[in-house]
Amino acid sequence: MNDQHKLRDARFPLLLLAVFLVVAVALGISPHYRQDWLLENVLVLLALPVLVLGFRRLRFSDGSYAALFVFLLLHEIGAHYTYAEVPWDRWFSALCGFSLHEALGLSRNHFDRVIHFAYGLLVTPAVAELVAARTSSPGVWRWLVPVSLITAGSTLFELFEWAAAVCFGGDLGVAYLGTQGDPWDAQQDMLQALLGSLAAVAVLAAAARRRRRREAAAVAQSSGRRRTHAPRTRP
Repeated sequence: MNDQHKLRDARFPLLLLAVFLVVAVALGISPHYRQDWLLENVLVLLALPVLVLGFRRLRFSDGSYAALFVFLLLHEIGAHYTYAEVPWDRWFSALCGFSLHEALGLSRNHFDRVIHFAYGLLVTPAVAELVAARTSSPGVWRWLVPVSLITAGSTLFELFEWAAAVCFGGDLGVAYLGTQGDPWDAQQDMLQALLGSLAAVAVLAAAARRRRRREAAAVAQSSGRRRTHAPRTRP
């Protein structure tokens, strides 16, 4: 692949990266809690260079890059406000004319739950492509391994979150941990990540099955045409 083809191949991911950086900088100009914003972006600062530097070795599909882009944008919104204070219900009320928080009888801000579900849903496609490219995972293992990696990543994040909260303590520790009085917050978050990953795998598996059926039908149709047009030989 020449340099021109490589540039065309990288155009969409580069566009997403540029838009993300602009939005991240805008949301970082005046966050509600600067120290919490810094903590929330530690993992982003680690993940982005890995994605950029690994592009030449493994280029994910445009769909996977778009999913990662959406997840990172949602995370930056949470980092800007702190997750417990994102005014998502006010936005929903302005858009739909009623409070979803009141309609569902929610007692806490569930934006963090949404992000953990989004982590499983939106990061799994890239992880599945990584597993397919770097390992030989036949059959159902092709899907179990990505779900396991996402769940392990969610668990490690909860441990990192707990360690940071213990280390910094005070208002910063409370803001970063974001339990909002829920003693099962970590378990709930990990469950949401698992459910999101399972949902993503279900969609990916269904799409792969449909693709295989189309390919098999195309091969069968092509074979049928060759047999129909094959020259007949005289006895």
